[in-house]
Amino acid sequence: MSADFTAVITGASKGIGADLAGRLLARGYRVINLSRGPAEFSHDHLENVSVDLLDSAAVTEAAAAIAARHEVTHVIHNAGLVWPKLVEEAQPSDITGLAQLHLGAALSLVQAALPAMKARRFGRILFNGSRAALGVPTRTAYSASKAGMIGMARTWALELAPHGITVNVVAPGPIQTDNFWGIVPKGSEREAELAKRIPVGRLGTVDDVSNAFLFFCDPASGFVTGQTLYVCGGASVGSMSL
Repeated sequence: MSADFTAVITGASKGIGADLAGRLLARGYRVINLSRGPAEFSHDHLENVSVDLLDSAAVTEAAAAIAARHEVTHVIHNAGLVWPKLVEEAQPSDITGLAQLHLGAALSLVQAALPAMKARRFGRILFNGSRAALGVPTRTAYSASKAGMIGMARTWALELAPHGITVNVVAPGPIQTDNFWGIVPKGSEREAELAKRIPVGRLGTVDDVSNAFLFFCDPASGFVTGQTLYVCGGASVGSMSL
């Protein structure tokens, strides 16, 4: 793998995004991190772009600036927020906010990158979805927007396949990240009980998720598109709640 590939990763400042960024950099990629703050590590081929992904106009501006400087080959929309609320407490603004973050931001980034991808006849578009797309209590806005990712990815897969561009979703279950521990206290009895209910008997790690992304990123994976890969220890097969 060489630096001939340029990956835009949202939320590569920490967690899954940071792990994936590091692994792509080690393979010779250029990586552009879009997040509110810079990545917690540095690399000669890492560029940080500060942007609030909840701000549609700011994302569109950042996407255009990146496309003017780089020939983007991979768009990996990893950033996300949960905003857990019971249905009685959920607000329409929760839905519109997370729709912008999880869907609108991806649309702006992909639209900016598509001319170069189509000219090259190669591209990889990836979403960090969620097992919650299948339904989890307190996830009205989150589940809706993550389910929307799947529909959007399948549509884009059909439209872009003739151009050598694949579109896929990695849908993690409970993964040990700050987002997870923001809902389930780290080291708590609740965390241990949740791990027991997962068929493989443990919580996921960022490595588990990055491994799936790396498969879809690979040029050799060009015959796989429009798919959702649940990286959840089997939780998507049964019922589980946080």
